[in-house]
Amino acid sequence: MNQAILFPNIQSWDEKRQVVQFAAQQSGALIQCFVEKAKLEQLTMTTIANQEQALSVFAQCRFDLEEIAEELIEEEAFDDEGHIVIG
Repeated sequence: MNQAILFPNIQSWDEKRQVVQFAAQQSGALIQCFVEKAKLEQLTMTTIANQEQALSVFAQCRFDLEEIAEELIEEEAFDDEGHIVIG
């Protein structure tokens, strides 16, 4: 793992967008990262019905999701708003 990219243990569920939001920090800059509900369901082969399940599944897959986010940050694969979206 690249030590220049850090992932604080902060995450939240966005009901409207159906994503778990988490942060990455690179050279002092905060980067908002999102993982879509469908991706979480695909990774765990489960159905997510609520916020509690979404955050629990995120916690189970956190290491893998951070690796994916790290690769996307290094590839500068940001969306139009400067976010990383794993979908």
